[in-house]
Amino acid sequence: MRNHWITKYLPTRESIRAQKALWPVRHLLQHPELWHLHRRSVGGAFFIGLFCAFMPVPSQMVLAALLAFAARCNLPIAVALVWISNPLTIGPMFYFAYKLGAWLLDVELVNGPWELSWQWFGSQFAAIWWPLTLGCLVCGWVSGLTGTVVSRLLWRFHAIRRWRRRRARRALRRVKSTGTG
Repeated sequence: MRNHWITKYLPTRESIRAQKALWPVRHLLQHPELWHLHRRSVGGAFFIGLFCAFMPVPSQMVLAALLAFAARCNLPIAVALVWISNPLTIGPMFYFAYKLGAWLLDVELVNGPWELSWQWFGSQFAAIWWPLTLGCLVCGWVSGLTGTVVSRLLWRFHAIRRWRRRRARRALRRVKSTGTG
């Protein structure tokens, strides 16, 4: 699928290798599976990118890149999907994950004034870390599986549509070449 519409938005292998910051690992970026767009590679990249987007760790993009490299999935898609958790969405995503984890563990939610400060987080860490971690793992797993299934279904529907168009063109050429119709 060389002329795929998404290829114009993804960085090329050469543009990534030209980055000075990636010089120590640029030899690792030569594996073709990291750049190809096929069903398995894209589906795996969706799982990795969406799973890592829910991980409450710094450097989610590095984690996604390492997992994509280990699984031989499309590297640019996996890293780009991590940006679903951006500064505007990370608060609601993690709060939902925390509430889900607290519900699954059947623990009381931390009530009181919420502050966006390291001091508040340090004092409340013992109460929120386990529900937040469990909720993030569940949300990451569910969103990753959903992304994989949806990407593979869309890939399949696209392939079926292309097959049908090709069959119709061939039938039209046959009709024209026989002179009937």
